[in-house]
Amino acid sequence: MDAGARKFLTGLFDAAVAAADPVQALRNALPAKPKGRTVVIGAGKGAAQLAAAFEKLWDGPLTGVVVTRYGYAAPCEYLQVLEASHPVPDDAGLVASSALFEAVAGLGPDDLVVALVCGGGSSLLPAPPDGLTLSDEQALNTALLASGAPIGVMNAIRKHVSCIKGGRLAAAAAPARVVSLVVSDVPGDDPAQVASGPTVPDGVGLADALAMIESRGIALPDTIMAHLRQQSASAPDPADAVFSRNEVRVIASARISLEAAAQASEAQGIPAVILSDAIEGEARDVGQVHAAIVREVVARGRPFTAPVVILSGGETTVTLRGKGGRGGRNSEFLLAAAIALEGIEGVAALAADTDGIDGSEDNAGAFADGQSTARMRAGGFDPATALAQNDAWGGFDAAGDLFVPGPTGTNVNDFRAFLVTAEPAEEH
Repeated sequence: MDAGARKFLTGLFDAAVAAADPVQALRNALPAKPKGRTVVIGAGKGAAQLAAAFEKLWDGPLTGVVVTRYGYAAPCEYLQVLEASHPVPDDAGLVASSALFEAVAGLGPDDLVVALVCGGGSSLLPAPPDGLTLSDEQALNTALLASGAPIGVMNAIRKHVSCIKGGRLAAAAAPARVVSLVVSDVPGDDPAQVASGPTVPDGVGLADALAMIESRGIALPDTIMAHLRQQSASAPDPADAVFSRNEVRVIASARISLEAAAQASEAQGIPAVILSDAIEGEARDVGQVHAAIVREVVARGRPFTAPVVILSGGETTVTLRGKGGRGGRNSEFLLAAAIALEGIEGVAALAADTDGIDGSEDNAGAFADGQSTARMRAGGFDPATALAQNDAWGGFDAAGDLFVPGPTGTNVNDFRAFLVTAEPAEEH
């Protein structure tokens, strides 16, 4: 890919991430100081950075604990930072969940709990109900991740197979007041969906979750299904008086970050359009749709005219078809788009997860242009085969197009940008 296009797209990604910077996001969202204690809890891939930022901004004593993914810790002076596994929970996550409950135990009505919640918390906080084990919760996560279900469906199911999700952690903090400061990584920015809402209950009931499983044909372990058929699995009702004093504030989101990227593009003289900040669906299908829009711009100058940057966000899903494939939803999205854009000149793209990690490898996503597929073949990878085997990472690695910024300290979901400079050819 042209070095200038790569630098430009990276700059847009950096602008999107900067808009979700923890200090900037928290500065205008701090709650009033309580008469009693201030206890900070948190979970997610950017929780440690949020905790460090909160320490800088909070003028007063505080204690607490947050949990983040392995390798994502940040130094804190007063708050304990624990690490656990993502995307499949582990024993360290069990320890972290217990630590959060301990942090909010024994509080009174004059105390304040500040919950710093961001994406990734669902797997970082395993807390299996009676009769289930960590292995059961691991099997649930694995099945959900392979199902292709959207994040809202996965979290609606997860919260009914947990002792901490669906508002249960906030209920445990009562009678203290809980203020949840949420960095949204879910389409629509529903705070109850972020990290499966440990401090934010919602109205999606047990019957709703069972209907989602049936309608989508999601295959879950028998132990999980047996638990879900028990009325005791129901998550707390958001109308419960235990939550009446609590507040929830979304402090950063994909919308804000995409708007920042658009402004960064326009500052360099290239108009930008945002398709949506809440696009869901199968990653490869969404990639093909984006590619079709780009081809229309190149061929006919509609619905936008070049030069233009086309931006979108949200969270796609990947249904696992191959075995041993590497790569996350952003890489798979872009591989499908690259195949559809093969040979097209004047197009460059970046798709990446704003937390810096896409899937199981160390890349946030990848770059692509009309020659990406040719570079993959030259590197010994057939693009169509790579897509069929869910091995987008292998294809982009062979092409030299992986994007590896490292952990960003925040998470507002997927970032997609197509730079289109080719103007439509004149028809004769």
